[in-house]
Amino acid sequence: MKTIAVIDDDIHIGNLLEELLQREGYAVLRAYSGTEAVLLLERNRPDLVLLDLMLPGLSGEEVLTKISGVPVMVVSAKVGVDDKVKLLLNGAADYITKPFDTRELLARVAVRLRDSSAPGLAPVLETGPLRLDQTAHAVTADGVPVRLTKTEYAILKLFLQNPGQVIAKSVILDRISADTPDCTESSLKIHVSNLRKKLRDVTGQDHIESVWGIGFKLNG
Repeated sequence: MKTIAVIDDDIHIGNLLEELLQREGYAVLRAYSGTEAVLLLERNRPDLVLLDLMLPGLSGEEVLTKISGVPVMVVSAKVGVDDKVKLLLNGAADYITKPFDTRELLARVAVRLRDSSAPGLAPVLETGPLRLDQTAHAVTADGVPVRLTKTEYAILKLFLQNPGQVIAKSVILDRISADTPDCTESSLKIHVSNLRKKLRDVTGQDHIESVWGIGFKLNG
């Protein structure tokens, strides 16, 4: 049975969500504030989080930064495009606006759960202090969130899938081409350099090594 955490201080909406989800066969956990949500998620690992933004204590945005390894669907009355884009870039897997159609919400829940349990997907890749959560599309170094471009994210994911291995430039370009078709051999060095700097700024260490005449490798 899949477990879904509902984090919402509105008791009426929380009860509605709980009833809907239980009717579909899901187990439900509840939290009514941001602080309570963090404690709940420290003790439990649900398969999906439904997160309101307007919470007492820690805000939903603050709670989102503390969640890793679990897909988060934001359920909020904020309707601005900028709000949605910011949250999606900061790790939310989906965003649905209140008031919502219950059929749409249940469909989105089913899709999120299906995607997170796709066969062959390793949702979290880790090497040393580096952690990449494929479900939340989030990267941390020493627990600190690191904002990456789409190309930097694709490169780091490839490195984390092959830690300590020298990867030729041509292989990198081939493997990331589906996600970043505009990356070229001439721009690859710049993307890797920017990625190296972002990681070094957080950890104080160089994690990516250039191998002369071949390519790059991620140091374990």
